[in-house]
Amino acid sequence: MEMRERLNTALKEAMKAKDAERLSTLRLINAAIKDREIASRVDGEEQTVGNEEILAILGKMVKQRQESARQYEEAGRLELAEKERSEIKVIEEFLPRQLDDDEVAAAIDAAVTEVGAESIRDMGKVMGALKAKYTGQMDFGAVGPKVKERLG
Repeated sequence: MEMRERLNTALKEAMKAKDAERLSTLRLINAAIKDREIASRVDGEEQTVGNEEILAILGKMVKQRQESARQYEEAGRLELAEKERSEIKVIEEFLPRQLDDDEVAAAIDAAVTEVGAESIRDMGKVMGALKAKYTGQMDFGAVGPKVKERLG
């Protein structure tokens, strides 16, 4: 099922169940997708966002909420941190399973072999290959240093 269909189905179910918290988060997701579509319009032509881009948007939303929750905790605002975490749970329902450390290492090795990377100058090629295959399944901010170490 397309990501957009899954999101719309979940939105309708949340409305029927009168689950205000879930509904609010799903509406935020839809708004973020709509914003991306509006930003990518060319000469007034509608541009639809594909599954890969939706996964990237969702990943970014999770990262933002994790950072916010951490800041709220440091400030002693635990109820706000908990709200951010509940939003993360809803968003993560639509993301693929995150790869564990061993799977990330194997993916890096496969990407290095696939693009024929030999030095740190090939890091961009390796990261591009990983992003093409594993969008939404790994934190590329954490993967970058591992790729650098592998190529260095």
